[in-house]
Amino acid sequence: MSELPNDDRPVAGERDGTTRDRAETARDLRDRLTPLAWRVTQEAGTEAPFTGEFWDHFAAGDYHCVVCGALLFESGAKFHSSCGWPSFSEIAAQGRVTSSEDLSHGMHRIEVRCATCGAHLGHVFPDGPEPTGLRYCINSVALTFEPDAGTVESGGRPDGRGGGAET
Repeated sequence: MSELPNDDRPVAGERDGTTRDRAETARDLRDRLTPLAWRVTQEAGTEAPFTGEFWDHFAAGDYHCVVCGALLFESGAKFHSSCGWPSFSEIAAQGRVTSSEDLSHGMHRIEVRCATCGAHLGHVFPDGPEPTGLRYCINSVALTFEPDAGTVESGGRPDGRGGGAET
């Protein structure tokens, strides 16, 4: 295992945005996350398209940050973009993500991160559906899913194939 920089820096909080009694350190987080989730959220990596758990997932519920649990996106804003990553037209509420210019890999993109813990989530593009015109292209591995109360989560698809949330 490579040496971790800043092993004792706090990296996560609680779902409501408050700080834990004992802040989670980078070493704790690396032990908790999968290697891919670490690479994506902490090193601004990207999972391969069409491989993540949520790229074709359309059950009713909420998507949270895998690092800190903050609510990021709601299933009502998710749409099928055919890009291979989960796509959302808007965030759950203002201030849930931060954005910054990303000029890596010879491209001009806008990176999005969790506003609570700073985890890299993906990018936002101006080619989404109305009314926002935005496509938040998010790595599945940066998210967890919490089904709506009273539903049985089964994945579902926007075209009705593959089930969906059932009451």
